[in-house]
Amino acid sequence: MTTPAGSGEGFGSVSWWGLSPALDLQAESPPPVDSDAPAGAERMTPELDVLLLGSVDGRHLLRTLARAALWPRRKFNFYVLENNLEAVARHMLIFSLALEQPDKMGLQERSEVFLEVWGNGLLRAPVAAYVRAQAASLSQLIPEPDRLAEQLPWLSLRELKFRERDALEAVLRFWSGGEKGPETFPMARLWDSRVRHYLGSRYDARRGVSDWDLRMKLHDRGAQVIHTQEFRRWRDTGVAFELRDSSAYHVPNRTLASSRLLSFSGERVAARGYWGDIATGPFVAFGIESDDQSLLRTRNGQPVKTAGEITQHNVTEIFREMAAWGPPRTALGDAKEEQLEPAGSLEPRTSAAPAPEPFTVHFLPLGSAQTLHHKGCYKSRFQLLYVSCGMVHLLSPDLGACVAPGGNLVVELARYLVDLRSEQVQAFATRVGELAQAAGFTPHTRGCPSETVARFFKRGSSAAESQDSARVVETGPLPQTAQAPPSEGRASPPEPCPVPSESQCASPQGLTPPPDDLATPTWSSPPKLECDLVP
Repeated sequence: MTTPAGSGEGFGSVSWWGLSPALDLQAESPPPVDSDAPAGAERMTPELDVLLLGSVDGRHLLRTLARAALWPRRKFNFYVLENNLEAVARHMLIFSLALEQPDKMGLQERSEVFLEVWGNGLLRAPVAAYVRAQAASLSQLIPEPDRLAEQLPWLSLRELKFRERDALEAVLRFWSGGEKGPETFPMARLWDSRVRHYLGSRYDARRGVSDWDLRMKLHDRGAQVIHTQEFRRWRDTGVAFELRDSSAYHVPNRTLASSRLLSFSGERVAARGYWGDIATGPFVAFGIESDDQSLLRTRNGQPVKTAGEITQHNVTEIFREMAAWGPPRTALGDAKEEQLEPAGSLEPRTSAAPAPEPFTVHFLPLGSAQTLHHKGCYKSRFQLLYVSCGMVHLLSPDLGACVAPGGNLVVELARYLVDLRSEQVQAFATRVGELAQAAGFTPHTRGCPSETVARFFKRGSSAAESQDSARVVETGPLPQTAQAPPSEGRASPPEPCPVPSESQCASPQGLTPPPDDLATPTWSSPPKLECDLVP
């Protein structure tokens, strides 16, 4: 049977990547409040507590850490709540890769490995070997909290239940090759089964369908840089970023495997398969916006760069800027460098830049969104709440009670869900506004409205209500207290133009020193499909 537009079955029940551009969370949060410390006393570094529901791939966290140098020093506490443990494991793998020591893996190699693990259904053999080794290492750390805190100080699994930690360890052991054999997770066959069920009688015309979805939906909604060839290749094979010869991609990417219960012979059976997105692809999160505007130029009406090339550039720049968050060098390593330095070197050694404040990623128990307010440590704690479009149904007054007065709410919209018609996208945005207001939030009214995220602030205090007029979203410069002083050798971030252009209104920016922000979507409606059961 042909799948009608608007069914949403193409996005599956599990989301593996963002369906809207990444955000700098500092730009979306209220500015830090100056402490009333007496003169001469040591001032405490302000903290930013953020609660993220369905952030999926950590892109918001990566961009926030990469842009931290443009803001005043701040300690980050990210609280992440997902709807499956495979997403938690992918967070751990992605951050371990992003914070890998440069002497073990170079910048270009890290970027390429990230793109393949993050967005490809099939991997090259060296990348698959890295995933197995890293997953084996992570699985050994989960049962030993002391070693975990020593080797991964940015990670906190204390909030997870014991059975969730055991299941998380089992996921990582599956990635490490605990269950060997190509039939353990036959990605090519599972992908083709999903596509056949999704398209039905249109399967033989699948290339025409992909061209229609790309040109009449994604391009019309602002993603013109996605090229026909790369989108068609991903729809056919699940390989979005082909950085080498196509014959090199043949190892299934086990990080995209997940389980769900299906009816089989009248019984509920757990089936492992690919239940993710087969409609939009991983091009939107990093591939349709860039700080380097030269990548977005057009020639004869066609973009000069593809979404894959823009994605690789953006990810490389993020990893480059995140070098400050990596593990510190040992004293022995510094001594060796001093010995290897030529005695007659004309370039003086500059002192290392001060290390940024530490950050921590806390993973919360699955399904705990409606019970967080019962714990005193979470009530009125968070300055920013982010909710993906696949978890909007969890937005309620109980969840709103976890946001501090004057805090902000960012909700992802369904703009890049190609199975949704325009009227459905608008109806979704209207419903988001209703849920947010019922939870105690008020829409921001200044600046151009965004088409990818909806922004709100918490009612209940004069400071919160005055924030909407004080906070400049698009057209004004940052408040003086929120601007980071330019450091030596780095130009201060440019201020936006007083009058936004039409393109700026179509892709609004948040409270950010740089002139662009990004966002993320997730979809989690369970598909009705028949897939091969994999034991």
